[in-house]
Amino acid sequence: MAVKTDGMNAAFSGLLSDLFGGLLAETPWEDFLRSLALYLDASYATLILTMPGASRPGTLVTPGGDPQTAEDYIESFFVDDPFKGLPEGKVTAFTDFVQGDTRMSDFWRDFLEAAGGDQILGVDLRFDSGFEARLRVTRDSSRSDFAAAEREALQDIVPHLRNAIRLFERLQASGAEHGVYRGAVEQMGVAAIILDHDGKLVRANAVAERLLGEADGLVLAGGKLRLAAPDAHRALEKLLKMLRSESDPVAAPPQRFRIERPSGQRDLGVVAKAVTTPAFMRGGKGAALALFVSDPGQEAAPDPEAIRDLFQLTRMEAMLAAALAGGGSLVEAADRLGIAHNTARSHLRSIFAKTGARRQSQLVHLLHAGMPERGGS
Repeated sequence: MAVKTDGMNAAFSGLLSDLFGGLLAETPWEDFLRSLALYLDASYATLILTMPGASRPGTLVTPGGDPQTAEDYIESFFVDDPFKGLPEGKVTAFTDFVQGDTRMSDFWRDFLEAAGGDQILGVDLRFDSGFEARLRVTRDSSRSDFAAAEREALQDIVPHLRNAIRLFERLQASGAEHGVYRGAVEQMGVAAIILDHDGKLVRANAVAERLLGEADGLVLAGGKLRLAAPDAHRALEKLLKMLRSESDPVAAPPQRFRIERPSGQRDLGVVAKAVTTPAFMRGGKGAALALFVSDPGQEAAPDPEAIRDLFQLTRMEAMLAAALAGGGSLVEAADRLGIAHNTARSHLRSIFAKTGARRQSQLVHLLHAGMPERGGS
């Protein structure tokens, strides 16, 4: 076993660092699961986040495992997996939990042989919001089985894992809510631009990136936003100067102005609003000012609510479908909606099942072909 008395604290500290530090990674849990496998001298570790009774897991992360085996598990074995419903929060061995005829089932013969055998430790955690987390640690059957020391070491991790998953749940919920609002703004054709106190770009949504790329009224110069209309730019600089001197940004009321475009296209409408942040975050490179820019010439994007009604999707599935219909990759759409890439992949699989599409390009074609017909009915 990799866990020894000498250096145990350092190893455990490093494991917790990966557990909590990886929550904001592009693919959360991967570093932690790799470290956990090393910590317990296992072949690999797997984390499943799912709703009880679901036909597919919401999230399955298994770094170091065979990708095809993981896909086979999702497609063919997840529902019939006998190693689930474990005592809440208690580390349990597969060989203790699964007995009798179950060990001669198709699951044992087909999946477990491909996965490396039945030397598996598991723990199930259940949360008030209804979902559950299943942690599995697997050691190849060619090696000695897990001993009591490994079980105890995994049990010591359980309360920390519970806290990390609770934190992850909050981050995901916050991101999803933020994504709904951000997606709604984009669907209305509104560009959202966040500037720091020096007028430098902090963040821009997809509509804003398009406008900035056109450089017709809005231009980035040295990372700073410049407005083509002199009066509008002076108003922007005056507002930023006021925010630098104000101790409380709430004291600065929203301002409205228009931006003439060199191309002669219709003026852009702008609402500028100070960003309210905790006092310790004000100044420097922190967000200071939000600009909401409406483009009268913006072509309407597919309406998520119409997509939702047409194909009986969930709200987030409809948001994702609309984002994909607007172009871009799944990763870009996930980023725009503020959700994890694995979550977006899970939603996309559900969208495929409900729409009959098999590929993303086919889905986009279906949405563009179907929405005008619906709109004309």
